[in-house]
Amino acid sequence: MTRVRAGSAWLLSLGLGMMLPAQAADFDPAAHQGVAALVEELAAREIPAAWSSEQLRGAVFQQGVLDAMAGAAERRLRWDEYRAIFMQPERVAEGVDFIAAHADAFERAEAAFGVPPEIIAAIIGVETRFGQFKGRHRVLDSLATLAFHHPRRGDFFRGELAAFLEITFEQGVEPGEMQGSYAGAMGYPQFIPTSYRAYAVDFDGDGLRDLWFNPVDAIGSVGNYFAEHRWRPGGTIYSEARGPDSLPDGIDFNQTRPPYAGLASLAAEGIEPLDGALDDDARVIPLALDTLDDAGDTHYRYRLGQHNFYVITRYNHSHLYAMAVTELAEAIAAAREEEA
Repeated sequence: MTRVRAGSAWLLSLGLGMMLPAQAADFDPAAHQGVAALVEELAAREIPAAWSSEQLRGAVFQQGVLDAMAGAAERRLRWDEYRAIFMQPERVAEGVDFIAAHADAFERAEAAFGVPPEIIAAIIGVETRFGQFKGRHRVLDSLATLAFHHPRRGDFFRGELAAFLEITFEQGVEPGEMQGSYAGAMGYPQFIPTSYRAYAVDFDGDGLRDLWFNPVDAIGSVGNYFAEHRWRPGGTIYSEARGPDSLPDGIDFNQTRPPYAGLASLAAEGIEPLDGALDDDARVIPLALDTLDDAGDTHYRYRLGQHNFYVITRYNHSHLYAMAVTELAEAIAAAREEEA
């Protein structure tokens, strides 16, 4: 990562302005009213208009980003298909090694935020396979494309683009050099820019909040994110449940909102916890995880998500994602116990 003072980066980018490729006019403020308004908004936040204009002129529209947003795995895969992406023995072993390599950071994160090492590791493991795959899209291109071309969520991504430009200016990095996901998520934990601004921490004390290349900052930042979203230390994530072969019609399954279903209403539809650990007045998130057997028939595995399951969905608003993180964390914890 090129790291220079913000002012120097600005002057350097201005000096190289004539070297930008022809397609870099996709988001030229002089020709795009929405981009010009964003430059004005950033100038009010003390980001020089000349600097932000130059960066946005360097952004390139990417149709592939819009296509990827429309086909996200969380919206098109069954649970067994989604689970298989993340639950390989190699990834579990890498999680054990990742915790061992950064044992001090994980211990400090658990002490500071109450989040177990395997949960933090599982987030990073699902997001980037412990930093091995941080994304192949230029964040600047992705966010500019989504900010000004997404049919429904343009305003949301406009805010992310503004936050990204603020972060890179303040930290003295070149926006065009930063790689991430098609949705603009960045670094080891794949924080979107507004989450980066809100929850990233300098966990190694070097004066920088670097989630792109510093695993220690990433570990602390994931812990902080969970703590800020009210993770309950020692709390259960989910309970196993039994239920009918056919999915009941009277239950709103797999909703990523605070626990909302009472046990009595679930029992009336034939769904009951397998253990007696839940109080009768507990509220849960009823989960129905669909799998396909060898004969091609769909079956459901029932689980009851609790508060900490909901907290995981604050990281990614998908019940499949939260369950994949949970199972990977369980596998990593079991493997660590075997090694102990």
